[in-house]
Amino acid sequence: MATPLSPTTKGAKARTNWVTMEDVAIRAQVSKITVSRVLRAPEKVRAETRERVLAAVRDLGYVPDDAAGALTTRSSKIVAALISTLEGSTFASTVDGLSRNLRAAGYQLLLATTDYSPEREAEILSMLLRQRPDGLVMTSSHHTADALALLKRAQIPVVELWELPPKPIDSSVGFSNFGAGKAMTGFLLDRGYRRPAFIGPRAGIDGRVKSRSEGYAAVVSERAAFPPRIITAPEAVTSLTDGGASGLVTALERWPDTDCVFCSSDSVALGAISEARRRNLRVPEDIAVAGYGDFDLAGNSGLELTTVRIAGTEIGERAAELILQRMQGERPQHKSIDVGFEVVPRASA
Repeated sequence: MATPLSPTTKGAKARTNWVTMEDVAIRAQVSKITVSRVLRAPEKVRAETRERVLAAVRDLGYVPDDAAGALTTRSSKIVAALISTLEGSTFASTVDGLSRNLRAAGYQLLLATTDYSPEREAEILSMLLRQRPDGLVMTSSHHTADALALLKRAQIPVVELWELPPKPIDSSVGFSNFGAGKAMTGFLLDRGYRRPAFIGPRAGIDGRVKSRSEGYAAVVSERAAFPPRIITAPEAVTSLTDGGASGLVTALERWPDTDCVFCSSDSVALGAISEARRRNLRVPEDIAVAGYGDFDLAGNSGLELTTVRIAGTEIGERAAELILQRMQGERPQHKSIDVGFEVVPRASA
């Protein structure tokens, strides 16, 4: 019986034993040509034989190889990255730090976006694995069962970014989104704002945003004399800035005494500030606005936005270090690296 994969041994250069077409042929008791026909032209193969081959493919976790040349060296010199979104600047610095350090070591970064969808992530993951990447980076820790099964069979280094899951697939680099939500909310209350609301994108789009809102809610429940005020954009709103604008409208309609909004990202905060200006509301005198991410637009030459600064570049750089260490057969000292965060006060709140 063919063994799908063998784990990397400590001290030796990492080698990934991908399941081959020959393994499938042996399991199904057919020729490699028959396996190829089933995968490329299944209608030309008898039903009984076809089902036997497909069962072997499923059992072994075989992924068709689009990079056969890499099988000789067992290294493609490619690291794949599944990024939640490229909208705005959310992950730009992380991708830059990751790509720069990998390139210096002779590796290329293969990029794909998931639109925050675990189902889309699983679909793209199957396609990316055809390129036989030597490592994988993911900006989400919420995966489908199919995705987890593929990753388990692949046994390549995997680094999850921008959060610290309790049980990472392999390793992780990030920070506590819950803690950052708490820190910003506490800062706003300490500044004298008494009724802050939280504005996020449409419900369910990102588990990290949920963690931030839970951090906000924890502080409000402990320190304020009102229930948490959490607003999510309607399904029809797909732009983060539009979500910030509609979120401010909703906050002021539901709770006219709202004196501050904590936005799930700087892009959402941009929308809230733009809507405030359209309503002739002064920021921060009439309504204060805080963001998250410290994007370029947040600085003193832009929005002068009070925000949470994330070490995005460092996250990418540390992820590259972990990937490279694992591919050399080394065991990183820490499975989860916490890079922390910083509340940055500016004029908006």
